[in-house]
Amino acid sequence: MTISGQGQPLIRVLHDESRSDLRDPASPRPVRVYLWEPSRAQAAPAPLVVVSHGTGGSGSDMEWLVRPLHEAGFRVVALDHHGNNYVDGYEPEGFLHVWERPRDVSFVLEALAQEQPLGPVGVAGFSLGGYTAAALAGARVDPQILWAVLTGTVPLPEIPEFPGALEALRKKHPLNEASRRALYAAAADLSDPRVRAVFQVAPGVGALVTPESLATVRVPVGIRWGGADTVNPYEVDTRPYLEHIPTASGCSAGPHVRHDDFFTPQPADPAARVRVGKEAAAFFQQHLG
Repeated sequence: MTISGQGQPLIRVLHDESRSDLRDPASPRPVRVYLWEPSRAQAAPAPLVVVSHGTGGSGSDMEWLVRPLHEAGFRVVALDHHGNNYVDGYEPEGFLHVWERPRDVSFVLEALAQEQPLGPVGVAGFSLGGYTAAALAGARVDPQILWAVLTGTVPLPEIPEFPGALEALRKKHPLNEASRRALYAAAADLSDPRVRAVFQVAPGVGALVTPESLATVRVPVGIRWGGADTVNPYEVDTRPYLEHIPTASGCSAGPHVRHDDFFTPQPADPAARVRVGKEAAAFFQQHLG
């Protein structure tokens, strides 16, 4: 990924020793990061915005969101979530163990903080990345609903990037009482006190998070969605965040904007993601300085 006129990101692969590689359990979990340092020197540590990609995507695809943030003077880091990015390939846990994504972000923040002091931190996410951002502010998934999805009691929406993901997960991790108990770890508090603001774009997993957890969110949350989004529909996925997070505010990116318009080469409204990217930068300028 290159930002024209702004240089290329520093690309690194970090390894989280506390979690295992999904393909090689004897190895640590890899997290690829794309890091853009501010183009202007600053006396204090620059505010940092972490960008989380949508399901099956990559941090290298998030230029429409990274560019305006970098141009506004932020230090920006985008991630590749293990098992859920097309660079390394897919694993069913990458799509269905969504709670591992916010842990990726906290791990990267810790790694960066060991190298130099962090400025104020914000997190922006698209689609499943929108849930990731909210989880870092206190959103928690409901383990009972998760279990219902895994057992087929509640139907899982089609995952175009990984058809058969649920069956593949069951094959790797047979359903039993131990696996059910493990789901309760998914409902743990994954909030990170370093995160001061969150921006969600067409967020997912809204039907799986608990209203009680959303009510505990205290950091500012900005939300944008597409009026014609049938992948993460407003009523199912966006409305829970907007209605139950007391600090949330947002608006539609346009009545005809689809989910795909935030990443497809030929969007129905080419200006939609440009507008949203600029609005994200303005949001973080207001709340991070």
